[in-house]
Amino acid sequence: MQSHLDNGTAGVSVGTTSDLTKLPSGAIGSWSGAVLPGFGDVAAADAAERIRESCVIVQDPTTGHLGAAFGGSLVLDGSPGSIPALAVLPAMYPEWLGDRSFAETHRTRFAYVTGAMANGIATTKLVIEIARAGGLGFFGAAGLDLDRVEAGISELATTLDPEGLSWGSNLIHSPNEPALEEAVADLYLRRGVRKVSAAAYMGLTPSIVRYAYSGISVLPDGTVHRPNMVFAKISRPEVAGHFMSPAPAAMLDALVAAGKLTADEATLAATLPVAEDFTVESDSGGHTDNRPLAPLFSAIQSVRDERQTTFGYTRPIRLGAAGGIATPQAAASAFALGAAYVLTGTVNEACVESGLSDAGRQMLAAADVADITMAPAADMFELGVDVQVLSRGTMFAIRAKQLYQLYRSYPSLDAIPADEAANVEQKILQATFDESWAATREFWLERDPAQVDKAEADPHHKMALTFRSYLGQSSRWANAGVAHRQLDYQIWCGPAMGAFNAWTEGSFLASVADRTVAQVARNLLEGAAVVTRAQQLRTYGLPVPSHVFNYRPRPLG
Repeated sequence: MQSHLDNGTAGVSVGTTSDLTKLPSGAIGSWSGAVLPGFGDVAAADAAERIRESCVIVQDPTTGHLGAAFGGSLVLDGSPGSIPALAVLPAMYPEWLGDRSFAETHRTRFAYVTGAMANGIATTKLVIEIARAGGLGFFGAAGLDLDRVEAGISELATTLDPEGLSWGSNLIHSPNEPALEEAVADLYLRRGVRKVSAAAYMGLTPSIVRYAYSGISVLPDGTVHRPNMVFAKISRPEVAGHFMSPAPAAMLDALVAAGKLTADEATLAATLPVAEDFTVESDSGGHTDNRPLAPLFSAIQSVRDERQTTFGYTRPIRLGAAGGIATPQAAASAFALGAAYVLTGTVNEACVESGLSDAGRQMLAAADVADITMAPAADMFELGVDVQVLSRGTMFAIRAKQLYQLYRSYPSLDAIPADEAANVEQKILQATFDESWAATREFWLERDPAQVDKAEADPHHKMALTFRSYLGQSSRWANAGVAHRQLDYQIWCGPAMGAFNAWTEGSFLASVADRTVAQVARNLLEGAAVVTRAQQLRTYGLPVPSHVFNYRPRPLG
């Protein structure tokens, strides 16, 4: 007797026999159930979507075709009415993607993080929404004055701490303003900010080391308690090595001498890495080395494994993946590399909770994967460091590069040829050099008066600060939606944005108004789980149609 299944593939049959004691090679037993197994493309697609159920890979003993079965029972040998079973895939959930210790340590539902986009683009609202959706968000404190940073972390603590939800804030390396970096670290320690995203570091500084080790102790049961957790955002293996090692003894001794660490904290610090969570940042928006994720992740994995062995750490060092995480396939591939968590950036900038203006979000929604370019960074202008920005619909990158070339070519504003100076004043600064410097001077007198003293003694530094004012304001114009400055919008953007737009085309997430940080997160993770299950099915021999690997967005609760 044969049962014919109408599941999208005509003519496929399941033979049932009264004797399956001789199972085919590779079988683990036999399966039987009230609902017949499915064969063909439709059945494979259904099996990939049903991630929350155990799935049995079965083989039609008559045709040899593989199919998927749900429910029923599995026995070790053949029995009447059963068919050979080749593998069992247990249920899986988006919550199980990544390293389980991440969720346990940071009290999240998902191994999912939203990045600390500077100038408040990662708003408190964004951080609150992703925390309530089961992830971990970092407030974009970089570029904000201390009062705004304190107001932001106060709001987050008041809102999320009573709910038992985790959150963090950004601590950015400020080579030109070390006092500001120290002041932010002081604020975080004073206000009990327990997680920071350490960004743009090229090495260790006393501020990040002090934050990392303040309050560490050994509990009565012998475990080490680290109240402050550093997420080191890393794009170079040599920098990863610094954060994966204990801080240098000389730096720890200096902090003890200055009264910023206790002797006991410094002694314990000598046995612990500076950070235990590392965001491996590949090609991304903003500060980036434009590295592809796979080789970069593998290289930093090697550094991690070497440091674990060298220092004999008993606590895990987790590696997360960032840069290009904008589709389920990208998230699934990051987890397959061994990522403990994934971090998203540019796609959240395009969400309604971000600090970017609606005009800026509309510009991001029109971006393709190639609509990006590199431009001078405001915070590291003199060093020639670049950031990756949107090129479509804005002339910021072209104009910022022009300013940097003038800075490299001339010793002062007065030395710039008259025709070039007029072009800069009229088209870029939209003010004379004197007017621009007056406004810049006023800004720095409030933020860091030493910069004004230096500029008035060094015309080249005066030029740098004047040009940096354009770079700094350009991102604020984009955030505020200043209409007459739209051609000057600086919008940090990586190629992930184009991939996200292509993935969401024709779905509810194509609409800017429907792009919420929670829906983006849930769809990326749900899709990553489906893609992972599809790959598992294919690995066990089930023919999986290609469209199954392109999970389509849908409203998720």
